[in-house]
Amino acid sequence: MGYFSNVNQENVFKNISTLPSIMSPSKHLHSALLELLRFGVLILVTFIEAFFIFQQWKFIFHFIFLTCFLLVYVLRYYLMSKPQAVFLVDFSCFKPPCFCRVPFSTFLENASMIEYFDSESIAFMSKILTSSGLSEETYLPPALHYIPPKTHQQESIKEVQMVLFPIMEDLLSKTKLSSRDIDILIVNCSGFCPSPSLSSIIINKYSMKRDIMSYNLSGMGCSASPLAIDLAENLLKTHKNSYAIVLSTEILSTGWYSGNEKPKLLINCLFRMGSAAILLTNKKEAKTSSKYKLLCTVRTQRAFEDKAYLAGIREEDSNGKLGVTLNRDLLQVVGETLRANITILGSRILPFTEKLLHGVSIIRKKFIQKSGEIYVPNFKNVIQHFCLPVSGRPLIREIAKGMKLSEKDMEPALMTLHRFGNQSSSSLWYELAYMEAKERVKKGDKIWQLGIGTGPKCNSVVLECLRPILGESKKGPWADCIHQYPKME
Repeated sequence: MGYFSNVNQENVFKNISTLPSIMSPSKHLHSALLELLRFGVLILVTFIEAFFIFQQWKFIFHFIFLTCFLLVYVLRYYLMSKPQAVFLVDFSCFKPPCFCRVPFSTFLENASMIEYFDSESIAFMSKILTSSGLSEETYLPPALHYIPPKTHQQESIKEVQMVLFPIMEDLLSKTKLSSRDIDILIVNCSGFCPSPSLSSIIINKYSMKRDIMSYNLSGMGCSASPLAIDLAENLLKTHKNSYAIVLSTEILSTGWYSGNEKPKLLINCLFRMGSAAILLTNKKEAKTSSKYKLLCTVRTQRAFEDKAYLAGIREEDSNGKLGVTLNRDLLQVVGETLRANITILGSRILPFTEKLLHGVSIIRKKFIQKSGEIYVPNFKNVIQHFCLPVSGRPLIREIAKGMKLSEKDMEPALMTLHRFGNQSSSSLWYELAYMEAKERVKKGDKIWQLGIGTGPKCNSVVLECLRPILGESKKGPWADCIHQYPKME
């Protein structure tokens, strides 16, 4: 009570009482005008009906007038309640500076000089690195270049500023918007959740407007970016004429594991720096300038099952060291979670013939030929490009095999893993940037972004390209190396 007893309570309540007068006066005025207009229309209708009665007009005139008014009201309600289209105007991906690059030799040399890693752990991490599909060009934040790594709060805040500020500025610059034009801000980062929140850090840095709707998503894993897009879409369906920015990243300095349990050491080897900023809007005039239209989103999860819930979990080891455990059941759990998501998505976007063939094969296997295979729907009939989870080469290939995708379909995921490593939720945007840099995305093409994360959760986003996308090979994260890809394993 000592601190709070020094606060002038009268001033506090005085400030609170003045809040309504300073929050979005334009929106309050707009709302008041609409209410006034509705009241005026009601008065007008009542006046006209009273005039008909006073003039003793026939019943048919009353009927025609009220019917017309009712039709206009119903039509207006239908048009106003129709969901607004949501457009993806543009996006930006972070290109880490060269001094953050960590070749395998540097990583292993530094790890061997850290006291808490034993020789068996060093050998295990060396084996994981060489078979991971990562190149020698991936990046770790400055805090993890120290011996031992700096994992305290202030270093994590510095990492936040390093990965989020540049992409925010780049996105605003390329879309010619001011930070005060943004109505909705969503930041997702699984492992680092400071107070004030990450979204508050962004709002403070860019002096964003006082009535901005801000959300901070934590603990949602590698599928958090599609989840944030789904949240933004739902908010934009409610709040008209708005801009929304989604910032996706993972802060690695807080996720570093300093123990010797092998399942927890995987995170140290596979996760690398990355972040993405995405601008969405429901403004009709943005259709001509936007890159993509958001067609649908699907979210599924299996946290209700203990086996699935524990497949990937952050916990302390026997020595009290915090890390993320990836259990042996992970691949099976991923398959089950993915199947549920694909089933729902397929029911929304697949043509009738594909649904029919799939349904018939299930019935045949259950009642006629139990040894027969279930027909896997061909999503390539409706989807031209795929952004798969960049969780490791084996998982990418397993998912592609289950969906009957070709080498070219999984190329963006494999090349993103090779060049940048697993960047958690932002990886999907590096994959899309890869396809844009290769000029593969054509007007009318559909892109499926698929995110799988701890929980476990599986989230899908389907986009439709609205215009030709050219010149991206000279900018963005792939600008200095796109000519070197694809690289054969």
